[in-house]
Amino acid sequence: MQSQDVAQRPAPSSPAGPVVDVEQAEAALVEHYPRLVRLAYLVLPPGLGRSRRVVTAHALTQRALPRNRTPAPVIPAQSTGRDGDPGYALVRLQVLRTALEAGLPLRRKAWPKRSQLPPLLPQVWGLKLFPRSGGADELALDQRLSTLSGPARAAYALRGLERLADDGARKVLTAAGVADPDGALLEADGVPAQYGLLDSPEFDPCSLQARPTDLMRRRQHLKAALAAGAALLVCGALLGLPGEGWGPDGAAAPPYARNPAAQAALDPAKLTRVDPAARQSSARTDFSVWPARGDLTGDSALLRRALAVWARPGERVQVSATPGTLSGGPAGPPQLLYAGTVDAAHVVILYDGLRLARYAEPKDGTQGAALDFARVDGADRAEAGAVVLGRTDGNVRYLTAPWVSKAGERDLLKPGSGAMDLALTDGVTAPLASPALRSGPCTSWNVLQLADGKRTRLLSDLGELVPARLTSGRPGSPGEASGAAALRTWQPYACSLGTVRSAGVRSVNAWAFNEQPLPDASGSAAWVCTRAETWRGGGARVLAQFHTPGGRYGAVAAKAENVPACGARDPHVLAGVLWKSEAGTWYLLAAGSRRTASIRATGGINGSARSSLLTVPGEQGARAELKGTLRDGRSLGGLR
Repeated sequence: MQSQDVAQRPAPSSPAGPVVDVEQAEAALVEHYPRLVRLAYLVLPPGLGRSRRVVTAHALTQRALPRNRTPAPVIPAQSTGRDGDPGYALVRLQVLRTALEAGLPLRRKAWPKRSQLPPLLPQVWGLKLFPRSGGADELALDQRLSTLSGPARAAYALRGLERLADDGARKVLTAAGVADPDGALLEADGVPAQYGLLDSPEFDPCSLQARPTDLMRRRQHLKAALAAGAALLVCGALLGLPGEGWGPDGAAAPPYARNPAAQAALDPAKLTRVDPAARQSSARTDFSVWPARGDLTGDSALLRRALAVWARPGERVQVSATPGTLSGGPAGPPQLLYAGTVDAAHVVILYDGLRLARYAEPKDGTQGAALDFARVDGADRAEAGAVVLGRTDGNVRYLTAPWVSKAGERDLLKPGSGAMDLALTDGVTAPLASPALRSGPCTSWNVLQLADGKRTRLLSDLGELVPARLTSGRPGSPGEASGAAALRTWQPYACSLGTVRSAGVRSVNAWAFNEQPLPDASGSAAWVCTRAETWRGGGARVLAQFHTPGGRYGAVAAKAENVPACGARDPHVLAGVLWKSEAGTWYLLAAGSRRTASIRATGGINGSARSSLLTVPGEQGARAELKGTLRDGRSLGGLR
């Protein structure tokens, strides 16, 4: 392992910026967790091995949360989407600092730092976890990075992953305690600037493969553990045998508070139950007017366990929440939407005005439970159409809104095949295939089709509690994606929905913003931008996609996060792609929305056009900067 050029003295203090609350830092850490873990993985010394680097990267990132209000350093945030976020700057600095410390050599006369020791958590017993293998280019880059010192790897990651200029990277390295940041930047110059490869699965500690550990050694350890367990059982027998089945509070942790509001929230008799006729006179058309349904709405013991686990989830409870969703207990008695048997589980759906909570326990009485949260504040009639009840064997069941009269299943990749009817029993659908649970190539994308009066809507499972609504049309006034034209628009881009799984997505709109004639009489290509809006407001993801005649799928030409492009506030978009004709000639093709007056390309390819389309001969691998001008004189930058 190479020595790390990190100062052994305390890190130099950076100018104090705004004070960051723990909640603000947590929000930044959760929202950008995959990027922070990738940064830690790149900086950690390769000598640790891929499996330990993965676990250490997650451990260091999770420990980056400050314990109290902390002044943020005045250092630059990442250049796309995080400028001005002191919370992100603070946790990124802590991740970088501890990752550099993890590579320091152990000293005999000094206690090791916590980051230098193998992490206790997270761990997966019996498995080794490591990132998926990339191509030859990624492997070559990983080998070159392994020859660098820790500060040089950090400099390379800040340049490529965080897109910081040298001045910004120098400030971050200095704040992280690097003694010679200029030397680190100079050493990093020895590795080719293949920054695009840093987004590869080769360097993604959140997309992992699993393999068993040493099986013979594990068998020996298991024998020793069984002997110790037998001794514990003898001692436990002296204290009394455990009771059968669920206790009063099920899988909940021990009580931690006793106050009237908390106790009222745990009382199943005080649950809010809406009359089925309430929606006829209510001004609201969201989850607040759903009646309680299911065959177990009168099971007080089940409801008590669900409320207790929501307030105090124990160690055997698997808890998940969409980004930006709090997982704390309800402030008062929530509303009961469903309590019933779904496949092999008892399921309870609760609503507190801000969140949906789904509690599930095995119906055979075995211990353990699952608790899922989703933020649904501001939902309208279209977005409050269905909730996931359960997923089994690659299928998903939904509980639909009381105003839904008919349900069906449709494959977005086959717009002309029609929808297959789904049986509805007390609002619960028959199982349908879920694209969120599928692995391997994308050959279909099944969505839920709901009939609501004269309207038909499409919802897609993205691995969360609430499916995302699909729309089509110009931002600001999109229509439902169930019409024939909208289905044809969505067909080549359905599989791109997989890029926004588990991101807290509220709705996804597809807008065909232009059509471009291809050179060499190759037909016309379609330009479509898809924008995924989230329940929390931030984190919207935009993809500009390019589809050529005869192609089954669209190609992603550009992507961005937290930008107004292709949205209701600023629908304009500009993107470009390098395209090779059948004759073997390369072209730069660029297109803006219809109100684009002119486009100019500079850099590796130069050209301009006084229209919303640009076609310029180019070369393979060339890079160009795109600038556009709208009809009202405003400038428009290229999406990337």
